[in-house]
Amino acid sequence: MENVHLVPEEEEDDLYTGYNDYNPTFDGEDLHNDEGFQQAVRTSHGRRPPMTAKYPGTAIGVRPLGTAYGEDSCQGRKGEGLQESRMPVGTAMGRPMTGAVQDGAARPMTAVRAAGYSSSIARGSVFDPLGQSKGPAPPLETRNEDTPEEKIKILEKKVNDLIEESCLAHARGDLQLSLEKAKEAGRKERALVRQREQTGTADHINLDLTYSVLFNLANQYANNDMYTEALNTYQVIVKNKMFSNAGRLKVNMANIYFKQKNYTKAIKFYRMALDQISNAHSAMRIKVMQNIGVVFIHMGQYSDAITSFEYIMSESPNIKTGFNLILCYYAIGDRERMKKAFQKLICVPLGTDDDDKYIPPNDDPHANMVIEAIKNDKLHQMERERKALAEKYIMTSAKLIAPAIESSFAAGFDWCVDMVKGSQYVELANDLEINKAITYLRQRDFRQAVETLKMFEKKDSRVKSAAATNLSFLYFLEKDYDQADRYAELAMSADRYNPAALVNKGNTEFVKEDYEKAAEFYKEALHNDSSCTEALYNLGLSYKRLGRLEEALDCFLKLHAILRNSAQVMYQLANLYEMLEDPHQAIEWLMQLTSVTPTDAQVLAKLGDLYDNEGDKSQAFQYYYESYRYFPSNISVIEWLGAYYIDTQFCEKAIQYFERATLIQPTQVKWQLMVASCYRRSGNYQKALETYKDIHRKFPENVECLRFLVRLCTDMGLKEVQDYATKLKKVEKMKEIREQRVRSGRDSSARGRREGSAGSVSRSEAKYSPVLEQGRDSGQSNHGTSAKGERLGARLKTLPGSNEPYEASTQQEIDASYVDPLGPQMQRPKTAARKRTEEDEFADEELGDDLLPE
Repeated sequence: MENVHLVPEEEEDDLYTGYNDYNPTFDGEDLHNDEGFQQAVRTSHGRRPPMTAKYPGTAIGVRPLGTAYGEDSCQGRKGEGLQESRMPVGTAMGRPMTGAVQDGAARPMTAVRAAGYSSSIARGSVFDPLGQSKGPAPPLETRNEDTPEEKIKILEKKVNDLIEESCLAHARGDLQLSLEKAKEAGRKERALVRQREQTGTADHINLDLTYSVLFNLANQYANNDMYTEALNTYQVIVKNKMFSNAGRLKVNMANIYFKQKNYTKAIKFYRMALDQISNAHSAMRIKVMQNIGVVFIHMGQYSDAITSFEYIMSESPNIKTGFNLILCYYAIGDRERMKKAFQKLICVPLGTDDDDKYIPPNDDPHANMVIEAIKNDKLHQMERERKALAEKYIMTSAKLIAPAIESSFAAGFDWCVDMVKGSQYVELANDLEINKAITYLRQRDFRQAVETLKMFEKKDSRVKSAAATNLSFLYFLEKDYDQADRYAELAMSADRYNPAALVNKGNTEFVKEDYEKAAEFYKEALHNDSSCTEALYNLGLSYKRLGRLEEALDCFLKLHAILRNSAQVMYQLANLYEMLEDPHQAIEWLMQLTSVTPTDAQVLAKLGDLYDNEGDKSQAFQYYYESYRYFPSNISVIEWLGAYYIDTQFCEKAIQYFERATLIQPTQVKWQLMVASCYRRSGNYQKALETYKDIHRKFPENVECLRFLVRLCTDMGLKEVQDYATKLKKVEKMKEIREQRVRSGRDSSARGRREGSAGSVSRSEAKYSPVLEQGRDSGQSNHGTSAKGERLGARLKTLPGSNEPYEASTQQEIDASYVDPLGPQMQRPKTAARKRTEEDEFADEELGDDLLPE
């Protein structure tokens, strides 16, 4: 009450009354005397939460003093008796204190943390930061796909998916499926355009999608060789002015005309595309000009091609353009410009790193790990391929222009070598020298070739090994095995990891019949280079000679997995299965061989022999007849076919085969006797008599012919019978005299033969062992041969005997011994360049790609 001032009634109203009055709460002059304030300053008393105000309970309940906003906050609590309010006492102005609780939520302190989040928990609430107590979120509203916009979006997505599927199918190589997907994408895109036009949104047509559909469709047409459809589709794109940069597609149209060999139109479209490509895209312009130059080469217009290539070499030189420029100069015969072009070619930068970059240092393990990681990555592989391509073009160019730029090819090679030595391709100089030696070989100048190769004996190890390998190969072909062995040793000493040198060394041991040692060299070559097919083939032959047929079979099966269409490998497999007494597998491999070489008469004859051994005469006749059709000079095939017709009682058909044998071996009387016998068995006795008379004129001492003449003349009542009988007696008497002389000679030498029987047997075995070995290598099975001889003999013995009419007293059998026709021929690889020798039954080591490029 001390702050209340009563105005006396007698005083007049003062206009300025109350202006000096103020609330004592804001009086700061006596704060140093205020104990509560001082305590709050000295301690944390001022930061404590406000004390809860307590009020005595009444009938209507008591609520804290509040402002107009908080007066009705506790109206629902009547009759609850004594209540305790958590709301602090309001200020003098009626505003609740900061931090007061309203509606169960704590109000955050101003300027302390942002509103909207509170770490304090209201009374009765549970800690639930994720709001899980409220239950699951309501489901999303379903998209209404019936609207036109949604239908258009779905259709656009289908079109994009079809384009992607078409591209993926093309990447897999399924060209037909890629074209079908591209066509379907085109149909969907047209339906999309019609739908937009119907909905009145034609202005929002996706031109990029239309371009993608048409471009992909044109590409797939071109990939499937449907050039007319591809050109029409490209024309649709090019004529549409709404497509930006569509003129570049004229390059694709020109490529199609080039494939169709329509070079005039190809040039036209290339030039049209070149006009629409700005100078900013210089790389693209260079490629188009290169295509123009290639088309001019096909047209034979070398001057125009030279113009294009010279411009490219002056602006942006590259290896392919330089090589094409040399070809053009060679075509017009310009020597000086050929030399200048070759110098430009070897100066073209490759843009690759030096190989020294990939040599790891010894002192930095981290750098070693990095170099090991990048040594064979994609980038390094690309660099190696680019360098190999450049070396190939340079080598080819040098071999092409060397005979043309100088008076002799040797002088031309020397000039090229000098130029290469001064360039970044210095290591190619030695390879050019080796190619010089190979050129001498092609000219049949072996002396110059050998001299050229011998110059490398004092060079570095790599070149020395390559030259020595070639020398060993040359001497081996000339059958100078000592020199071949010497140079093979030299090549191995220069580079022990050279598989070609090891194969050549193994070949020299093979011809010495030291198969174990040869196999060791072949295995070492395979250890150094597992892809050396010559070593694997020769190793199989070595095992075959050693009688280790299973190991040989394993080698040739591995080789077949590498060389799927090699006729030599297939034959070796068939031969091994025959030696292992598995004729069904042998027939199977020979059938595969006929799919590779369907006109090989020897393979067909071998199939006929295997079917004959199995007793299938019809199949044997089919293959023997096919073999005779392709090669009608094989005596073994002719003999079998003639015997087959005699066995089947078609003697008149056998006559033509025995007549063919007579032409091939006119000095063998047995074929002429068989012709006469066939005439006699077919009932043509007059023709048989004439044939026997002709045989008697050629072979007057042939007893069989005279016996047949006597019997035929007797049967036919001819007067000549007495003359032939007299001659027969004389011939038989002379034969007896000769036999007596032979028997007497045998008796006189019997004692000497008994004394030297042991030595003779051993020498005989040594003499005939190579023949037996050759029989094994040629695919000859002794069991099969003897069986076939017995069958042929049985067939021919069915002819009438001496006590039967029109037959000789002693049976004249055809020689049924069978010499394998495949033998060394199939065991030796075939080349078109020369006739293979006997030593070629094992594969000769060929020069590597770096020594004998194609």
